[in-house]
Amino acid sequence: MRILVSLVLIYFCFNTINAQYTEAPITNRQFNEFEKSKFTTEQGSLTNRILPVSLITVGVLLSTSSFEKSLQKNIRNLVGNDFYSGIDDYTRYAPVVQMYAADIMGVQSRNHWFDQTKNLVLSSIISNGVSTLLKKEVHKYRPGGSDHANSFPSGHTTTAFTTATVLFEEFKNTNPVLAYSGYIFAITTGSLRLANNMHYLSDVLVGAGIGILATKLVYHFEHLIAWNPFKKMKGIAFTPQYSNNSGLGFYFSKTL
Repeated sequence: MRILVSLVLIYFCFNTINAQYTEAPITNRQFNEFEKSKFTTEQGSLTNRILPVSLITVGVLLSTSSFEKSLQKNIRNLVGNDFYSGIDDYTRYAPVVQMYAADIMGVQSRNHWFDQTKNLVLSSIISNGVSTLLKKEVHKYRPGGSDHANSFPSGHTTTAFTTATVLFEEFKNTNPVLAYSGYIFAITTGSLRLANNMHYLSDVLVGAGIGILATKLVYHFEHLIAWNPFKKMKGIAFTPQYSNNSGLGFYFSKTL
């Protein structure tokens, strides 16, 4: 049942992203330019799909295997059976902080801050929704003899790769170093889930694949949700805030 549900997820996401929309028929005048860009577009589309689909596929194949169980024991022996770090609770959100900090510093991005936020929220809803559904359907127990049957996939890793991919999409054409840096935090989050003995390798791989694929899906169709009431307004600052007392929140200000 676990493998069937996961393969259905891969098929759905793969074919949805593969769908193409055009606002009007291509005229003879546009045909030559279309042919020139066709190969580049298809090549980029394939690259966008192949990594997350590969991560999900490998994760499904490894799940509950003797290899990943042995690997998990080796990791715990390496870091120590008493090892635990709560840093992964924060690293999964680091790319979000990076994105808004870059906006405040004036780094050129793909979208306005409101569109960034909109894409981030939609991507998070889709990725975490799929992750939560799979947790309930697969019912896989966490490592270390835990009584919690919600190991597959890793929710922390799903969130981390969702936020990292949003950061990547926003700055890949203007600041590649910043764009790719979010994946350092995402990989760190996934690695800590293994070191903390909270998840197996397959849980982390599938979580990463879902996060990337869901975000690519949102950005592929972002032209369909182009509404932005703040685009013509200036002097607006928007950034996330976190405190131990109130949790995660947002700071919003308008300069008159």
